[in-house]
Amino acid sequence: MNHTSQPFFTRAQAGLPSNYEGLKEEHEVAVLGTPHGPAPSTSTVIHVHSETSVPDHVVWSLFNTLFLNCCCLGFIAFAYSVKSRDRKMMGDLTGAQAYASTAKCLNVWALVLSILGTILVIVATVVSIRSFS
Repeated sequence: MNHTSQPFFTRAQAGLPSNYEGLKEEHEVAVLGTPHGPAPSTSTVIHVHSETSVPDHVVWSLFNTLFLNCCCLGFIAFAYSVKSRDRKMMGDLTGAQAYASTAKCLNVWALVLSILGTILVIVATVVSIRSFS
């Protein structure tokens, strides 16, 4: 690499002090480092896997929204799932993981509360039928 510089202005035109060239060369050496010698240069390669899978739980949230929407938890989970998918498309995997975790928690609660509610309705129906007989 050849790092020669050709000034557009002379020192008198630019109003620069006479030791400007010396300072400029020292700065270039400090920034670029020492000249490359016969020693081989080493490099480090970091492989970043671009396909990091972050589940967004959209299908589960949609199912809970349509069928098991106890206390609107399914709808809220669906909103967080969509936010997680948006973050994943933008490349923000940390934000996508946070929204996906919240959606998963809300989906679990919606499922558990809906199953418990269904069991309570069945038990109450059986008890009321037996009490009338």
